[in-house]
Amino acid sequence: MLELLAPAGSMESVKAAVQNGAGAVYLGYGDFNARRNAKNFTREEAAAAVSYCHLRDTKVHLTLNTLLTDRELPRAAQVAAEISEMGVDAVIVQDLGVARMLRQVAPDVHLHASTQMTVHSLDGVKECADLGMTRAVLSRELSRDQIAYICQHSPIEIEVFAHGALCMCYSGQCYLSSVIGGRSGNRGLCAQPCRLKYGWGKKADGYPLSLKDMSLVSYLRELDQMGVACLKLEGRMKRPEYVAVVTGVYARAIREEREPTAEELEQLQAAFSRQGFTQGYFLDQKGPDMFGTRQEEAEPRELFAQARATYESGENRKTPVRLYAWIQAGEPAQVAAEDLQGRLARVEGPVPEAAVNVPLTREKVEGQLGRTGGTPFHCEKATARVDEGLSLPLSALNALRRQVLEELGKLRAAPPERKTGEYHPGVRYENPKEPPALTVSVRRAEQLTAELLARKPERVYIPCDEGAACPDAVRRCQEAGVAVCALLPRICWDREVPQLERQLETLKELGVREAMAGTLDGVRRARALGFQVRSDFGIGVYNSQTLKELKKLGVLSATASFELKFAQIRDLSKTIPLEAVVYGRLPLMITENCIIHNHTGQHTCEEGQRLVDRRGETFPVVKAWGCRNEILNGKTLFLADKFADAQRLFTTEIPEECVQVLERYQGKGRYRPGEFTRGLYYRDVE
Repeated sequence: MLELLAPAGSMESVKAAVQNGAGAVYLGYGDFNARRNAKNFTREEAAAAVSYCHLRDTKVHLTLNTLLTDRELPRAAQVAAEISEMGVDAVIVQDLGVARMLRQVAPDVHLHASTQMTVHSLDGVKECADLGMTRAVLSRELSRDQIAYICQHSPIEIEVFAHGALCMCYSGQCYLSSVIGGRSGNRGLCAQPCRLKYGWGKKADGYPLSLKDMSLVSYLRELDQMGVACLKLEGRMKRPEYVAVVTGVYARAIREEREPTAEELEQLQAAFSRQGFTQGYFLDQKGPDMFGTRQEEAEPRELFAQARATYESGENRKTPVRLYAWIQAGEPAQVAAEDLQGRLARVEGPVPEAAVNVPLTREKVEGQLGRTGGTPFHCEKATARVDEGLSLPLSALNALRRQVLEELGKLRAAPPERKTGEYHPGVRYENPKEPPALTVSVRRAEQLTAELLARKPERVYIPCDEGAACPDAVRRCQEAGVAVCALLPRICWDREVPQLERQLETLKELGVREAMAGTLDGVRRARALGFQVRSDFGIGVYNSQTLKELKKLGVLSATASFELKFAQIRDLSKTIPLEAVVYGRLPLMITENCIIHNHTGQHTCEEGQRLVDRRGETFPVVKAWGCRNEILNGKTLFLADKFADAQRLFTTEIPEECVQVLERYQGKGRYRPGEFTRGLYYRDVE
């Protein structure tokens, strides 16, 4: 049966989820999770939550799914040791360095790849498996055929989101909140600027980035048949009543193998929606109908009152147990309880006396044993052995039943014995002493002019589709003695892989031997095709441990996250060469929905489309591989007068400007963009 994973932002939400049928809950503990604004658990609360859940056959997953700095990793290691001791079943991670640390500190705890890892194809799932993950949470954008394909071939469990908020950008690839507001979604503090107004002219008069919530409650049997292991409900920031309503609807439908009723669908919408729900991604029907905003509506008081009753008024979650009693002359009365996992508790009571009037019978004892009301147990079967002619007060028998169930509860809630280890940062690698190299990342082959190549950048990154379509541009680079590296798309579904492989084979025939990948999917794919691989900013290099993991994967060089400050980049132990993006329009979002098509009704990839926000700031919207969009920052990152380390120019300019930019970074000329930003390199990102 599908595991149902429910959100828990508080102990009240834990109870709401468990009492309404969740198979597992996920919660945050400490400051290292993707909902740092939620009321995360203290150590005592987390331990109590684990005990509460395990007593009731519910697993607990901890979210440790943000990017961490080297300075934060020791504290995260302490958190890992604590949650392992508590008995947390799995940890959800985004950061490769965090995963490396967890394997050292808590080797017996399962690792789950967060949706923040942007795992969206079978290659990504397989790479997660090789990294020691036992489950991967797929990107929300995938369609039913892609989910089914991955499940059929996956070596590990697959989890998919079934209900709740949809991000406009692929999770793990969004920088909108951090770049415009200093609050990073990759650090757990997304301010959700995508929910605000934007427009296409001079006025922000719509909500082109605000998606409705998803709901797959009508497709549960199909998801189960695909081989999906777990369905995730989003909503750690939501109130407990919401958790109770949504968990209850999904749990009943899964348990009873049925479609939701009309009343249940109304309950889901009343609990929370943004002008209804969408199944657009799952059904592969993208478009304007997927978008909506939260409307001011009266609280569904009656529904929420009913929801509160499910977790405030006694036990709805009952675990089957078997109870046994031995009432024998001259021996203390004994009662035992056994759960389905074979845990056995046994207690002793008073010695029975000879009966004066009505002797105790087997039927009477078994009847008393079965009275488990008010406990988290359901008596599946009671068996008693009672000698004739004995008497024992029913109060004593009831006390024994209570005691044995308490003892069984302690056994069930006890944390498992686990191996523990220490966090070892490892050998420190110093910064290179030689002068930094300049690399150039272009969007179009026409930018690779003879003038640009004459200035000898160390390397040129060109999108694989552009390079394959313009072999002369690749040859010009090679003839000029400039290395060419194929830039893989950050997003490539399994059904799109043949097209990508054809493009990469064309580049191989042209003599291109290196590829740059922005997700784990791309790293594995490029490596399998015989390319030497470099990692792009999308992989999220935030600490030295991630660099060590990338080195193990055979990666030649990595790109630092542009959410880091310069001081943090300098402090990284550079196991492999490190690049930093120091020029260009930073990519803020990559979207599966083509917002240009949503706006115009046409599939046009012409440059010049710009979103405008409420303050008049504009954001170019450009074509991304596979009929996707990238939203770029309106201001150009410019650091030629500031930075002297490994440098990468990420340029969208016309060919003549490209030359001027490269010259300026080589210490020549006076080029300076009209409007520019220093990015996040000089300001703290929360």
